[in-house]
Amino acid sequence: MTNKHPHTPDGRYFVAKNRLWRCTNPHLSEDEKRFYIKALMKARRSVRTAQQQGDDDALRQARDAVQTAKEALGERGPVWWDDNAPDEGGLAPHNSSYAEWWNSQH
Repeated sequence: MTNKHPHTPDGRYFVAKNRLWRCTNPHLSEDEKRFYIKALMKARRSVRTAQQQGDDDALRQARDAVQTAKEALGERGPVWWDDNAPDEGGLAPHNSSYAEWWNSQH
């Protein structure tokens, strides 16, 4: 399967919609990754259902579950790398430390 989103050379981010998005922690086992991805998908379905039903309490709980799963995957919360590099998630790649790499891609 080809990946439609470019990944930074260090594997920390992929680029979509001109933003850096943190990749899943590569140190997770396949079982851990599968478990948390299933939890994330379930939480996202719960968000949709709560929105459709107009249930603010359920929506808050579902969004909290999405956050918990994303943190467990390493896509939010504390970074999974240990070289003290800052989290640049959400930045445009041309406005980040990856600007030279990004510009060489285009």
